[in-house]
Amino acid sequence: MSNKPQAVNVKILDKEYKVACPKGEQDALIASAGEVDKRMRAIRKSGKVLNTDRIGVLVALNLAHELLTAQTQVNNIDSTVLDRIDQLQNRISQTMQTCSELSNPH
Repeated sequence: MSNKPQAVNVKILDKEYKVACPKGEQDALIASAGEVDKRMRAIRKSGKVLNTDRIGVLVALNLAHELLTAQTQVNNIDSTVLDRIDQLQNRISQTMQTCSELSNPH
């Protein structure tokens, strides 16, 4: 069984591209190309930008911004969860210490 990338044809703004894709990732690549195509069409339809290269750059910037925003949100959630876990571990330790002291008075 080969792990060799496979060529997948995708269409963006009526232009076809052949893209190398890891085996098993074809559906994700096709969905990604569909999202890029949809966003590029929306920008072109607005009529403010007609140059395809510029449309592509704007879409790339928008996607990069969304990715960075999502990563920041995930990092914030991770930090909040870790802080909460620390708080719970401290409470558990305190409760266990209290229970131990109550059950074993000196």
